Amino acid sequence: MVYVRQEKLPGLKKYKYNGVDHSLLSRYVLKPFYTNFVIKCFPLWMAPNLITLTGFSFVVINVLTLLWYTPSLDQDCPSWVYYSWAVGLFLYQTFDAVDGTQARRTRQSGPLGELFDHGVDAVNTSLEVLVFAASQNLGMGWKTVMVLFGSLLTFYVQTWDEYHTKTLTLGLVSGPVEGLVMLCLVYAFTGYVGGGSFWQQSTFAALHVPKYAFIPDIIYNMHWDECRPERRPYSSRARTAIARGTAGTDPLLRDVDAYPDVPVSAAGDLERASRAVRLLRWAGECVLRWADDHGAPGAVGLPVLQCTDPAAGVAYLFCMLGCAIGVYGSFVVDVIVTICDYLDIWCLTIKHPYTEGDELKKQS
Repeated sequence: MVYVRQEKLPGLKKYKYNGVDHSLLSRYVLKPFYTNFVIKCFPLWMAPNLITLTGFSFVVINVLTLLWYTPSLDQDCPSWVYYSWAVGLFLYQTFDAVDGTQARRTRQSGPLGELFDHGVDAVNTSLEVLVFAASQNLGMGWKTVMVLFGSLLTFYVQTWDEYHTKTLTLGLVSGPVEGLVMLCLVYAFTGYVGGGSFWQQSTFAALHVPKYAFIPDIIYNMHWDECRPERRPYSSRARTAIARGTAGTDPLLRDVDAYPDVPVSAAGDLERASRAVRLLRWAGECVLRWADDHGAPGAVGLPVLQCTDPAAGVAYLFCMLGCAIGVYGSFVVDVIVTICDYLDIWCLTIKHPYTEGDELKKQS
């Protein structure tokens, strides 16, 4: 036991779920669908966490499909791929919504269930950003990073709010309800129009709005996602942007061609965004110069990426990915095992099935 202290475990028995959902879509459409139809499809012997994990498997399938057809997040896929993303996300949302109902049916409600549910939601948030970026042909640029940052920040703030208020509050419009439904519609619509390149068009032209004289060109030619028409590889864009900004003055950035796997494609777009960003970039260059003088490239593994063999760079990145998964996996396993041992439960199966006799014994 590493992540949960022994003296904190008794607090698990004080757990009581408290949630408020103000969503009209959830109240009048989704919840009746879940309670009157979906929940009846799951047998009473099926553990709530197993339902959650099964729903998450649909997201994993979506990501695997993404990696097969558009690993760079900027290529059109067959229409059925987008439809499958919509179906997979809807199934995930459905399974994630009924796991709590299953827990109450089987009398298995507890802190591990909510922790498992929110943990899966956190992982799905990151993976779903990749799927969304692929559906918009955003590529591996700063816009994808900003979408990821915004999504994770919202999730973190919501969890922080629940921690302090002891209540999970969902408003009239929320990410877990309307947000996921909207994403499903976006995926389905993308499949209908033939691919993510639709979102790279001029907004007005796609809507068949004529070019009137009073509409400025910069407004009329604005794309759905405000991207430029050209889609150069991100490493090429990065080298061009860095070359413009530094003009060969920085010893570390001057050799950016030697680091093709470093995701710095945002530099060119940000440089043109505002003068404030230029100031921030200058400050960053100062930090990079200091880091270069003190051997930072070696500390972060840049010499490995600098090697001439591309396979070595890819192997290094996958090695780091494996390390990250290993560290996070050890955290997940340790926390689950600790809680299961303390509460005398199992995670993916029901250790103590509920019977009506148990309730009568408690009342007597």
